[in-house]
Amino acid sequence: MRWIQIPLGPLQTNCYLLINPNNECILFDPGDQGKELNEYIMKQELQPLAILMTHAHFDHIGAIDDVRNHWEIPVYLHQLERDWLSNPSLNGSAHYGETITAQPADHLLSAEDSLKIGSFSFELYHTPGHSPGSLSYYVKEAKAVVAGDTLFAGSIGRTDLPGGDHDQLLSSIHQSLLKLPEETEVLPGHGPITTIQKEMDENPFL
Repeated sequence: MRWIQIPLGPLQTNCYLLINPNNECILFDPGDQGKELNEYIMKQELQPLAILMTHAHFDHIGAIDDVRNHWEIPVYLHQLERDWLSNPSLNGSAHYGETITAQPADHLLSAEDSLKIGSFSFELYHTPGHSPGSLSYYVKEAKAVVAGDTLFAGSIGRTDLPGGDHDQLLSSIHQSLLKLPEETEVLPGHGPITTIQKEMDENPFL
């Protein structure tokens, strides 16, 4: 099991490809540059199975339809943000004078549980605070958690956007992410990869 980090768009939102030995892959947060992303996937001879969303802010959703339609794969999103993909006011793009939308998700996730897609298995953690439906996906086999904009290297997600809650975010991080094994790599929505241990030891917000 391996993963690739691909920063996309003007905000350099991290898209991740989680790849198994058969070159099947799961995409996380295809935020922009859908054509280029599809070309990269084809060049690497990968076979996408699904798109998993950590949350539905505009900088994470811009390439959803390009990728979904090209590969004919489903999109998974937390049910609390079911209307955000099609609503620029909810996903935040309207705040910047833009209209960034995507078609509704194919599957809505509601409870913390496990998720299996092909040979891929995930433990789901509802980690609200940055947004109401923020999800973190723990991949035990890869010793990594895709955390979206919940936890960054040396920082945490912003909470001044609609639906944000600083205390709730800190609770999510402490109750869910910091309980993972210390060697777990944290794959954030922006910036470099870090680890649970590094953030426990050095993150000034925690």
